Amino acid sequence: MQDGDVALNLGREVLTRHKVALVGCLGTRVSMTGAPYAWIDLDGVMATTRKQDAKAIGMGQAVGTGCALAISCFISYAVITHILTRAYFVSRDDDLLGGMWAVAATIFVYRESYQQSVRAALSRMAATLLSFVLCLAYLLIFPFRVWGMATLIGIGAIALTLLGRSEDIITTGITTAVVMVVAGISPQHAWKQPILRLVDTAVGIGVGITAAWISLNIASMPNSRRSGA
Repeated sequence: MQDGDVALNLGREVLTRHKVALVGCLGTRVSMTGAPYAWIDLDGVMATTRKQDAKAIGMGQAVGTGCALAISCFISYAVITHILTRAYFVSRDDDLLGGMWAVAATIFVYRESYQQSVRAALSRMAATLLSFVLCLAYLLIFPFRVWGMATLIGIGAIALTLLGRSEDIITTGITTAVVMVVAGISPQHAWKQPILRLVDTAVGIGVGITAAWISLNIASMPNSRRSGA
């Protein structure tokens, strides 16, 4: 009888160990008597911690991006409305329009990475340069007319399509429309409008590119510290 009892106890112990191993994978452990008791699931805790860290990093990046973009827009507007306009002696309307146009350029080129910002800046500058050439050539000869604006937009679309830059048609068309309409609102020295908008765009792009570069360096600092640690 003792040998039978020993064999029975050994069998129960083997079955209990298998049960512990199986249920322990789910984060619960079973005692020798079959009753579950507390078990710390380290994988679950680590996964939860990683999710919390990722959420905190995502929130920090979102706040940092928003603040950097806001500061960049403020700088672009201030540079155009308080510095360059004094040198060019433009009207108050052109002053406000120039600030808005510089801010729009900054927003357009400020992207998640520096490489994306550079590509956006090249695209925006190419579109602005084409619009500048078309509008300046037209306004040196003719006053603002709706048909003239429509013609310039069409010429810009054809030129960009032939050059393989069809993705810039929208930006070129918008820039041309704004320059021509503003020239119609302020017909005196209308030929200056393409020049002013080119300056506004260049300033906005410069501020946006600089802000993207600074943000990228700031964002890479915690990663370099972690890798160094």
